[in-house]
Amino acid sequence: MIVIRQPLKIPDEKLDQLGPVKVPLSAPAARLIGHRYIDEAPGIDSMGIWECSPGRWRRTIMQEEIAHFLKGRAIFTPEGGEPVEIVAGDTVWFPKNSRGVWDIVEDSRKVYVVIERPGPIRKLKNLIKRAFRR
Repeated sequence: MIVIRQPLKIPDEKLDQLGPVKVPLSAPAARLIGHRYIDEAPGIDSMGIWECSPGRWRRTIMQEEIAHFLKGRAIFTPEGGEPVEIVAGDTVWFPKNSRGVWDIVEDSRKVYVVIERPGPIRKLKNLIKRAFRR
C-alpha cells in the first residue's frame, strides 16, 4: 500500500524537477515538477504527484488516466470537443487515447494514476520481464 500524506502540503523543493512539457504551444514552455510513487506495477503505468506552471501544451499521455486536482485552474480542450475548466477539488478521468490541449491558467497540482490495460503483446512482455527477474 502507498499513502501520499497531504500531497498539497509537500513543498515544491521536495518534488523532482521534470523540465518543460513535451509539446509546448506557448512560450516560455510550462514547467513540470512531481514525484512518481509507482512506476510500472501490474496494471499501473505510474502514480504520483504532478504540478505544472502556467502555459499551453498538447497532451502526450495516451494511456487511461485518473487525476484529482489539488490546486490551481486549467482548461482542457479535447480534440474535436468543447473546453472543460478544471479547478482544485475536481477529479478527472481521461479514457485511453485522449488527445487535446492543456491551458494551465494557474499553477496546478494533481495526484494521478496512469492505468495500463495491457493488450496481448504487453502481457507477453510483462511475462518475459517477470521470468528474467526470477
